[in-house]
Amino acid sequence: MKHSIIIADDDPHIITALKLLLKSESYDVSAVTSPEALLQSLKQRDYSLALIDLNYQKDTTSGNEGLDLIRAIKTLDEFLPIVVMTGFSSVDIAVAAMKSGASDFIQKPWDNDRLLSILQTQIRLGASEKQGGRLVEQNTLLRNELSSADTGIIAESVTMQRVLAQIEKLALSDMNILFTGENGTGKSMFADYLHSCSTRKSHAFISVNMGAINENLFESEMFGHVKGAFTDAKYTRIGRFELAQSGTLFLDEIGNIPLSQQGKLLRVLEDHQFEKVGSSKTIQVNVRLVSATNASLTELIRDGRFRQDLLYRLNTVEIKIPPLRDRVADIMPLAQHFLLTFASKYRLPSQGFAEDACGALKAYDWPGNIRELSHIIERAIFLCQDDHIGVKDLGLSDAKPCGESGYDFDNASLEDIEKYIISQRLNRYDNKAIETSASLGLSRSSYYRRLEKYKF
Repeated sequence: MKHSIIIADDDPHIITALKLLLKSESYDVSAVTSPEALLQSLKQRDYSLALIDLNYQKDTTSGNEGLDLIRAIKTLDEFLPIVVMTGFSSVDIAVAAMKSGASDFIQKPWDNDRLLSILQTQIRLGASEKQGGRLVEQNTLLRNELSSADTGIIAESVTMQRVLAQIEKLALSDMNILFTGENGTGKSMFADYLHSCSTRKSHAFISVNMGAINENLFESEMFGHVKGAFTDAKYTRIGRFELAQSGTLFLDEIGNIPLSQQGKLLRVLEDHQFEKVGSSKTIQVNVRLVSATNASLTELIRDGRFRQDLLYRLNTVEIKIPPLRDRVADIMPLAQHFLLTFASKYRLPSQGFAEDACGALKAYDWPGNIRELSHIIERAIFLCQDDHIGVKDLGLSDAKPCGESGYDFDNASLEDIEKYIISQRLNRYDNKAIETSASLGLSRSSYYRRLEKYKF
């Protein structure tokens, strides 16, 4: 990476000499002759280091202009390393400069090797400090998102194996992905899995629950803010886009973004740049955007609550995560997984499941999907009084069974009903011909004729 240095000095000869020296060391060098010009440049782009004079008027040697400039620079960019230089060096000025926020001090005329060594060291330290700030923010987010339960993916059903294969293939691209599906299907887990399969996996995966962000704090959360940008801005904050630089940004519950803020998100997706709140400096961003929703964005667009152009940017590819009732082959492996996880967590014996419990788990409709299954198993561990978890321990007796699906049988044609039932049995028996045809009371030939008829 080519590091950039901005020089501020009112002597054109000094600027020329420094430019020649620094360009020979492959630095990207800019130069200005006044504090005002320097501050204007810092508002427009990022630099790796600022090399500044302390005096800009020929009739003064106090260094006060430089000290004021240091404080102004730190207001704009608290992580920017500042090396000060002056021809009227003294210990008092050096101490004052360091207290104001300077990183190091050098006297004119300078020794080239010493100057280059100082610049190299301060650039490296500045980059480490900035990365440290990002890591603090990332660690805070990770601590807030950690779950006590293991979130390993279990996908034994053909349906989910196809979904995983699709995710693994799309992960190699940089396309924006939209995960859709009911609540509790594990959309955030699959977003994390997509990141782990991508070329960005060595960089950050930043997850944001859009439903939990206050509309008034949206810009601060997503783009960050500078110190003093508003009343409570007591320090510079790094936003989620910047935290996800070179990695993946996952926006969960994307349908909850306020309409007033959707245009700001759209602009970042189109231009790949943004400004922090309180700053006019444009920051370039390179992130892979993944989002998820359980809402119908098409209906939200029709109701005027979601921008259609934003949807086009979000769903280059849509991946629908099937509900648990459509992946019956995964129910017992998931139940066993949660049983072992919670038994270990609470230091209880892993009882196993009685036969009637297994049947009830497979027959239940699971409106809350995997999240509901997890909660039911956790509760059953404590309710169980026998060697195995029985159907009474699950508490499913008052729940709606799988057959009460809400399908409008009264107004459907015979063919529609037959097609619907076959579809449900295919999902329940994971497309296995023998089990599916037997459950329908059909011979193998009759079963395959219906598959061909309904294009299954």
